[in-house]
Amino acid sequence: MNAEIIAVGSELLTPQRLDTNSLFLTDQLNGLGVEVTTKYVVGDDRDRLADTVRRAMSRAQIVILSGGLGPTEDDVTRDAVALALDRRLIFHPDIAEQLEQRFRQMNRKMADVNRRQAFIIEGAEILPNDRGTAPGQWIDESDTFFMLLPGPPHELKAMFTRQCLPRLERIVPKQLIRTLVLRVAGMAESDLDQTISPVYKKYENPVTTILAAEGDIQIHLRARCATDAEAAALLAEVAGPIDLLLGDRIYSRNGDPLEVVVGELLKKHYANLSVAESCTGGLLAQRITSVPGSSIYFLGGFVTYSKKMKTDLLGVSEETLERHGAISKETAEAMAIGARRRTGSTFALAITGEAGPEPSEKVPVGTVYVALADANGCQVLHRQFLGDRNRIRVFASQMALDMLRKKCTLVAV
Repeated sequence: MNAEIIAVGSELLTPQRLDTNSLFLTDQLNGLGVEVTTKYVVGDDRDRLADTVRRAMSRAQIVILSGGLGPTEDDVTRDAVALALDRRLIFHPDIAEQLEQRFRQMNRKMADVNRRQAFIIEGAEILPNDRGTAPGQWIDESDTFFMLLPGPPHELKAMFTRQCLPRLERIVPKQLIRTLVLRVAGMAESDLDQTISPVYKKYENPVTTILAAEGDIQIHLRARCATDAEAAALLAEVAGPIDLLLGDRIYSRNGDPLEVVVGELLKKHYANLSVAESCTGGLLAQRITSVPGSSIYFLGGFVTYSKKMKTDLLGVSEETLERHGAISKETAEAMAIGARRRTGSTFALAITGEAGPEPSEKVPVGTVYVALADANGCQVLHRQFLGDRNRIRVFASQMALDMLRKKCTLVAV
C-alpha cells in the first residue's frame, strides 16, 4: 500500500512555519511497510484542497490530512474532504456538548464558532482528541482510507499513535521497508550514476535514490518485502555489484559519516591524530570532535590563519612562505610535519587554500592543498574546487578525512 500526505494551512507556505507532521507520519507509515509517494502543502482554500484530495485518492490507498480542523472560517479541511467525496457534513450535538464541557472546565465560555468542530463528514468514524478541541475523522471510501488529523503536533501524534495506528495495523498487508545506505567520497554525482545505473535500473524494488552534498554522495537502497530476510537478500543482490564497481570509494555501508568512519579506523589501529588548518578555520577539528569519544584518538589542532602563526606554532620556515606562498604544496607539507612534531601524533592532517570570495594570494579561489604526515613521510594532494566559501571549506575537510581513511585502510599502522 502507498500513502499520500496533505498538510493544510496557508501558514505552511510561509518562511515562518515548517511542516514537521509529515516527517512523523512518514516514519510511522514506513514502520508499517507503507511507502509515502507524495506530500502536498495546500493553503486554506476549500476548492483547491478538494481537488488535491481527489487527485490523492486516485493514486493512493491511504490519504492523511493534517491541520485545518479548527473552529475558524479558514479551517476548511472538513468542508473540502466532504466536497471531494460528495458527502454531507452532519452536526453532532454530543460533540458540541463535549466541547462546551471542556471550556467549562477551563472556566471559559465557548464561542459559537467552536460549534463548527462538531460537524462530521457523513459515514466517518470520530477520532476523539484528548489534547485539544478538534476531533479527528477516519473515512473508508472505496478502499481508500482517509485520516483527518489536527495540526498541532502534540495532538496529531497522540491521535495517530493511539487511534490510527491500530486501525492501520489491521488493514495493511504484512510488509516492511528496509534501507541500505552507501556513502561515497571523491567522486562526482554524474560519474557515480553513470557507473552504477546499469545495476540499479534493473530493479523497481529496491528503489535507488542518489543524494549529493559537498564531497559526499549517498546511495539509498529501499527494499519493501514481507520479511527481513527477503529485504536483506534483495538489498545484498543490488548492493553487491555496486560495491564491486565503486571499490574503496565507498567509505560507509551503514550510513555513518566520514568523521565516524575515520575515528573507528584510528581506534582500530591504536593511532591518534592532530590537525593544522588555515582556510578551513577549525572546521576539520570540529567535525572530528563532533563524534562522541573522539578524545581517545584526537590530540588537538592548530588554526594558523596568518603566516606568522604558521611559523611560530608549526615551524613553517619564512623561506618556504616567501618562496612558495602560504597556499602551496610546500607549505601544506611543512604544516603537517610541524603539527605532528609538536604533538607527537601518529598522523597529522594539514589544510591550506583559498576559500574566497576574493583571492588573498596569487592563486584562484578554490585552490586547496591537503597534507598527511606520518612516520613514513608526508603526502600532499591538490584540488581546485568550485563554489562559495562554505562549499570550498566543506570540500577541503572532506578531502582531508578521506585521505586519512584511505591511509588507515591500506597501510598497517
